[in-house]
Amino acid sequence: MNNLSLFLVVFLAGIVLVVAGLGLALLLAPRSFNLQKGEPYECGIPTHGTSWMQFKPGYYLYAILYLMFDVETVFLFPWATIVRDLGHPGFYSILFFIVILALGLAYAWRKGVLQWK
Repeated sequence: MNNLSLFLVVFLAGIVLVVAGLGLALLLAPRSFNLQKGEPYECGIPTHGTSWMQFKPGYYLYAILYLMFDVETVFLFPWATIVRDLGHPGFYSILFFIVILALGLAYAWRKGVLQWK
């Protein structure tokens, strides 16, 4: 079996499994038509007033910084599994990666993004 036919088999199997799963969920899932399901709901407390309110940009900056550093540090785990096979060039490349992370953190710190006001 060559690569193209293997790709087609896996691709078609994926499509069939997704369609079958969605079809079974549509057929077997319980149906409930209730007006309360369409209402906004937050932490068990019904909302009062308008839901459109402004948030401080500090929340978003913290969230973006967290995601940035969280996702980038996840790249360290695969590197750690093969660090011995990479040798010195692999070590220097990850050191460069960590330096860029540190510079990003220093920039955010310098701009005052990490200060909660």
